[in-house]
Amino acid sequence: MEYQLFTLNNGIRVIHQRVDSPVAHFGIVINTGSRDETPKEQGMAHFIEHTIFKGTKKRKAFQIINRLEDVGGEINAYTTKEETAIYATFLSEYYHRTIELMSDILINASFPQKELELEKDVIIEEINSYNDSPSELIFDEFEELIFDGHPIARNILGTPKTVKSFTKEKIISFMKKNYRTNEIVLCSVGNIDIVNFKRLISTHFELMPANKQQANRQQFTGYTPSNREVKKETFQSHCIIGCESYDLKNDLRIPMILLNNILGGNSMNSRLNMTLRERNGIAYNVEASYTPYSDTGIFMVYFGTEQSHLYKALHLVEKEFALLRDKKLGTQQLSRAKKQLIGQLAIANENREELMLTIGRSLLYFDKVDSLDAVLGKIEKITEDDIFLVANQMLDKSRLSKLIFL
Repeated sequence: MEYQLFTLNNGIRVIHQRVDSPVAHFGIVINTGSRDETPKEQGMAHFIEHTIFKGTKKRKAFQIINRLEDVGGEINAYTTKEETAIYATFLSEYYHRTIELMSDILINASFPQKELELEKDVIIEEINSYNDSPSELIFDEFEELIFDGHPIARNILGTPKTVKSFTKEKIISFMKKNYRTNEIVLCSVGNIDIVNFKRLISTHFELMPANKQQANRQQFTGYTPSNREVKKETFQSHCIIGCESYDLKNDLRIPMILLNNILGGNSMNSRLNMTLRERNGIAYNVEASYTPYSDTGIFMVYFGTEQSHLYKALHLVEKEFALLRDKKLGTQQLSRAKKQLIGQLAIANENREELMLTIGRSLLYFDKVDSLDAVLGKIEKITEDDIFLVANQMLDKSRLSKLIFL
């Protein structure tokens, strides 16, 4: 399917895909995340994601919630290290209602003081809950290990101290500095013709004043492998092994995605799941993940196991790493791995909410959107040599870091 692309006068880029469905999806993706915060602002991007719904110049919080929920729609948001997204799912007949509401939230958020204080308590509870979950906390602490001292290392939620310090003035200052119109993408998948869609978008989002400052992100350099053990009062041991990895625009990103899927992707027949869980029964959760950022990336293998099984599990993981480093995949193995990933991506593409966010992120970071066929074609071109090269770079013993919660 073809995408319609256009740019508003204030620099906001827009992408729309028309589909024959009663359900539509619309999102705002902003190239601002937790890495854009100063130390005193830690948690600010996430705090804005929560409080941007708490009132505008013409709506109270309950009116924002009810505007879409009264007609069966829903509105949501998320924050990552590099982006903030606000998005909605609704019946296609309510495009006007949704676009007007979303523009009001983005442009006219009023951040009432009473609502800010209430939300601070909510987020501090979220932080406390997170700290009580070692299987989640270890991921943040591993990123702190990998990106030591860099803004990208800091966790997204912030700390109780920083969250308590946030005021309306600090929020507005952060948004003026970081919500640049040339780094905002509006993305849509739904049943509306492009003429009406353009009219609605222009009417409501060109009200946002142009702000086309250059991004001023501190680049990450100087990764140093590190090992750390932390005592935790938990039944299970938790472990992550990994390293700095390829950025978003690296040619080896696609082979890395395939290698990650082979090792510990979502499927039950991933190498690590078969080794730790199916054959040895010493782990319930085992997964590999690869997250590329604009200037760097991170590769992680996580597992949780009974403390008495920790070092056996570590040995088995390292053995799988060695197999991929020492021997190229056979033709049939590579073909099977490609088919699996292609199938997973094609199925995921049927989730239109995820499709909407994916095309928005693609336009934001690459200023273009590849068709599904083009993406699958890139996977088909991966060779045994590509996987062997990536395995020897990413699974090299001398580059790997390790974090264990005992």
